[in-house]
Amino acid sequence: MFLEFVYPLVKYWTPVNVLQYITLRGAYAALTTLFLCYIFGGSIIEALRKLKIGQSIRSDGPETHLKKDGTPTMGGLMIIISVTLSMLLWMDMHSLKVWLAMAAFLSFAVIGFIDDYLKIKKRNSEGLSAKGKLIGQFAVSFALVLILYCVEKESSELYFPFIKKPVIDMGLLWIPFAVLLLVGESNAVNLSDGLDGLAAGLLLFVFGTLALVTYLSGRADYSAYLNIPYIEGAGELTVFCLAALGACVGFLWFNSHPAEVFMGDVGSLSLGGVIAAISIIVQKEILILVAGGVFVLEAMSVVIQVVVFKWKGTRVFKMAPLHHHFEMSGWAETKVVTRFWILGGLFAIIALSTLKVQ
Repeated sequence: MFLEFVYPLVKYWTPVNVLQYITLRGAYAALTTLFLCYIFGGSIIEALRKLKIGQSIRSDGPETHLKKDGTPTMGGLMIIISVTLSMLLWMDMHSLKVWLAMAAFLSFAVIGFIDDYLKIKKRNSEGLSAKGKLIGQFAVSFALVLILYCVEKESSELYFPFIKKPVIDMGLLWIPFAVLLLVGESNAVNLSDGLDGLAAGLLLFVFGTLALVTYLSGRADYSAYLNIPYIEGAGELTVFCLAALGACVGFLWFNSHPAEVFMGDVGSLSLGGVIAAISIIVQKEILILVAGGVFVLEAMSVVIQVVVFKWKGTRVFKMAPLHHHFEMSGWAETKVVTRFWILGGLFAIIALSTLKVQ
């Protein structure tokens, strides 16, 4: 919106022409979200506290978490609001790809908001039923994937890291695959949001990776050099990725240990969903599983725990998701978070290395 009014002034003042550069707009989008979160974060937290929007802690969780009961939650709202405002300032309003990313971001946020609201209303950690949450996630995901496949003519070819050419053309099977990726990634980030600063810190690595991937995929010269698919208009998604990265940094200022506010499902579901949406748009569905390797491990630990318990009646982990297992093993919360961040950085490096090693 800002660009729509300012950019036409280039004929009167040529320096305005710098606004055409994605890197510049991405940098300022990140700074905008960072400052919005930093400046207004305290006020938002205070408003949540006055409204008694506090987190209810699971009674069967680690005992060290019981003291967190009542900590303001739904802090993800500051991420959603700051990213939305920043994108209205710095995005190309004619980019359908960015609008689709925004649609995924806000739609999953609505599901998360309802879940958080019900938790607060019931005064326990049980919000929207698992069935209700999945129905909402599948509905949003299916609508988005259909638009990508039918309107955007998204390719159904599947690429794997370290392999130059597409491994397979999935055809119509790409639709359920993409839907499952959206739902799975959204829930994986949600499951990882259990320790102070854990999810927000890991998201920095993922959005940083996606920012570079979207920029390279949107450049015909760079994508040809790296032998990755050229996606026309994908570069504009870099602005969104950097805006989200800045917002996560701003949120982390308040969410670092000891957390003053929790992200809540409104933040984790929306961020996980938009990560998957962007990876689908730039045909990096498998690469995002590498870059977000910690999220995958967290989700798989829950699946393994449930399956094995129903099958044999025993537990593989002391507690799932995985970060709780290490807490129950005696690791301090800050140590778990720091070591998971290190793993997140390593997964991001591995993901980026595959762009050339193929």
